[in-house]
Amino acid sequence: MRCKSNSDPNATPSTMKVLIDQTFPPESKFSPEQIPDLTGRVIIVTGGNTGLGKETIKQLLKKNAKVYMAARSQSRAETAIEALKEDTGREAIWLPLDLSDLKSVKNAAETFMSQEKELHVLFNNAGVMLCPIEDLTNEGYDMQFGTNVIGHWYFTQLLMSALLAGKETSPDGHARIITTASNGAYFYTLNWDTFKDGPQRRKMSKINLYSQSKFANVVIAREIYRRYADKGILSMSVNPGILQTDLQRHIPWYQKMIIKTILHPAHYGALTQLWGGTMPETIQYNGEFLIPWARLGRCREEAYDPEIGDRLWKWLEGEIVEFEKSQPHPAA
Repeated sequence: MRCKSNSDPNATPSTMKVLIDQTFPPESKFSPEQIPDLTGRVIIVTGGNTGLGKETIKQLLKKNAKVYMAARSQSRAETAIEALKEDTGREAIWLPLDLSDLKSVKNAAETFMSQEKELHVLFNNAGVMLCPIEDLTNEGYDMQFGTNVIGHWYFTQLLMSALLAGKETSPDGHARIITTASNGAYFYTLNWDTFKDGPQRRKMSKINLYSQSKFANVVIAREIYRRYADKGILSMSVNPGILQTDLQRHIPWYQKMIIKTILHPAHYGALTQLWGGTMPETIQYNGEFLIPWARLGRCREEAYDPEIGDRLWKWLEGEIVEFEKSQPHPAA
């Protein structure tokens, strides 16, 4: 069933207003040059080998952060790392991560924790969009929900101890989790019967499956805020804007031609998540939804419903418990 909210529907921004305001945003008052020096800060960017993630890493390296590029393909990661080194003079570190495989997610977190004790900022940036309906994750989840939502939630939970340690050495006393959603979060909520493959999932359109994953990103970011704000964790979700990136690879060519005229270069999209992840003034926006370019926004009202957040969180916990039970245990 679809989730519902008792919130005032008049408070929900209209679809048309969202499309106009966030597709054609005003000029940004924030620029990466304003980012403070990040020496000593350890940061992970998922999906950092291309597009928005690569642009985010570029600016973080320029400000002297130690950045882990969490990505699936070693060859693509190494190519991106070399290009970024030429641009910035600094080198990111590849962290193998396939968000569609929970074993890979666990291995990535364990690898990071074996090398670092603290994590100051986690950019949950990676994502897939409009995958073929036949595509499922390694554990049988819808590819978009499994990659965009479940993989990132599990990764974040496995890294929480490092984030809690990181806030102790952060200049502002906080560690940050920035989750990249999209304006798709406005267009659907949750169909609880479609997270795994089955008849209900196969009846849904690819765009609704994508939109529910982005809505879930906003819900989870808000739920992290509710559960961890008093422990020094900042959690924000972001609509980075309508961007020219590899996310469009599954869109038919004729649709690409139509939307090409409104797409912005990827470096514009990096602005909002860099703002949320690095700037002192965004401490006041814990739990909020940030919009292009580097502004405070508001998602649809259901995203702020604590009952929906709690239900989704508990569902995720249950799925991970079952996954971990299925894993072989090391011999005593």
